[in-house]
Amino acid sequence: MKTNLIIGSRSSDLALWQAHYVKDAIERKNRGIAVEIKRIQTKGDKIIDVALSKIGDKGLFTKEIENELLSGSIDIAVHSLKDLETKIPEGLKLSVVTKRHNVEDVLIARDHGITIDSLRENAVIATGSLRRRSQLQHLRPDIKVIDLRGNVPTRINRFVTSDWDAIILACAGVERLKLEKHISSYIPVTRMLPAVGQGALGIEIKENNQFANDIIQPLHHEDTYISVTAERSLLAALQGGCQVPIGAYAQVESDNLSLAAMVGTLDGRKIIRRTISGSKKEPEQTGKKLAQELNDAGAGEILKAIYNSNG
Repeated sequence: MKTNLIIGSRSSDLALWQAHYVKDAIERKNRGIAVEIKRIQTKGDKIIDVALSKIGDKGLFTKEIENELLSGSIDIAVHSLKDLETKIPEGLKLSVVTKRHNVEDVLIARDHGITIDSLRENAVIATGSLRRRSQLQHLRPDIKVIDLRGNVPTRINRFVTSDWDAIILACAGVERLKLEKHISSYIPVTRMLPAVGQGALGIEIKENNQFANDIIQPLHHEDTYISVTAERSLLAALQGGCQVPIGAYAQVESDNLSLAAMVGTLDGRKIIRRTISGSKKEPEQTGKKLAQELNDAGAGEILKAIYNSNG
């Protein structure tokens, strides 16, 4: 019987936190299994001075890790689920989705208690996300948004030494790295929808690796899986990625599933946002249905214009 398991992970502080979280959970439940973490550099890690939207988003933070899964050099890959493409490469599968952390984005400003609304007029905010940029400028058209790349600590450090008024990050990453002291305010999802899959971890394996599949199943959280399946179905139907401003958030409530989503222009002048409900037994259909409603309301034209402008 196999007694070791290798996790593939990016090398950022947050990615390693996620890998160790999975490693510790596996070892607690499997005393005879030795778990190793293999660090793998991805294209997204190598290109740090270009906006994500300009690189192209096909497996930007996952392709190299998935190649090692397919080659058999690692047993499982731990991803921030928002980085994982909606189409999984042939031979691989998304086996486990962990219980979701708080999905909200947070504002990191100069003082605690500062919110998007209380920022000074013509404030400067840094973010690497077109989704955040669009929703932020819709809420506050006066705000100037500049691009920011890097891992969570790097972005916070850059802010501290800058003359910017604030940055926006995902709550999950900030809290997982115990950097809550920097949070000025939480941005409710009613004002800023998160990225698809935000706050959840996805564990990917080779389809025929039954050993790895059995080992990681106790980490699976079904309600989170249902929620992110609806979100990812919507994203796939819209043919979206990090090059376009799309946000979504699904929640399981008893036997029902609610799904909210938005598509916006790059400048935030126009945002189309809709919410629907469906059965939690049919998350993919709910995602596709909402995507169609958004397209009928004009989202398709917005996305087409953005892709055309990117060449």
